[in-house]
Amino acid sequence: MAPTLGVTHIGTATAILEINGINFLTDPFFSPAGTSWDMGRIVLKVTEDPSLRLDQIPIIDAVLLSHEDHPDNLDELGRQLLDGRRVFTTVDGAKNLAPRPAVHGMKPWEEKESIIAGKKFKIVATPTQHVPGDECTGFIVTGEGFGHGRDGLPNAIYFSGDTVYIEELNSIADQYHICAAVMNLGNAHAPTTEDPNGPRMQITMGGKDGAKLFRALKADVLVPMHYESWGHFTQFGAELRQAFEEEGISDKICWLKSGEKVTVL
Repeated sequence: MAPTLGVTHIGTATAILEINGINFLTDPFFSPAGTSWDMGRIVLKVTEDPSLRLDQIPIIDAVLLSHEDHPDNLDELGRQLLDGRRVFTTVDGAKNLAPRPAVHGMKPWEEKESIIAGKKFKIVATPTQHVPGDECTGFIVTGEGFGHGRDGLPNAIYFSGDTVYIEELNSIADQYHICAAVMNLGNAHAPTTEDPNGPRMQITMGGKDGAKLFRALKADVLVPMHYESWGHFTQFGAELRQAFEEEGISDKICWLKSGEKVTVL
């Protein structure tokens, strides 16, 4: 027995993960092309419309929110989806989104068992390294009906959230068999100072880093997203395909189609 996973990509880090028939939404963002936010160090501007509007998405059972303080991961429209739904996010995120009793703030490696749409899931928060001083989290999703895989380990699905490669994530492979790793890539960079022409720091993985983490996780399939629509990304689809080819993992990649459900598992 193994989990089923269908992924409908809406844009950037926003996707519907249909896991064993239950709909999890990652990082809700629904603003149209041309919308911008002045973040001080950087002005974020989206260049593509989401593939689905709020009124076009199916019923969402829970939200995996890697961080609430960056508008490209949670915008004003996306916030409407948080009310009355189970939301898993960072500790600071839960405080900032209060009062919403169904929002759970989680520390790295914290586990939470939850009944979602009648099925029992275990959500595990995973560490990240994104923008210094800001909280961000990734997630492992496992639970009832997931079965076991490599070395008898529980089957699970991993969503990286926004992060660069960090060795701490390698230990996931000791505890779970990752059937599919959904990764936020794009090799995004941000200024380290208020000077827009000053030095820039890497804040999400590129193709080479993603391949390194994929191998460390001993995952079956890599599902890339978060590599289009924004000026602070430096690697897009063509560059990612080339990186995966050079890393020898092209046959392990499941590419998403905008607005269409893709069966991953």
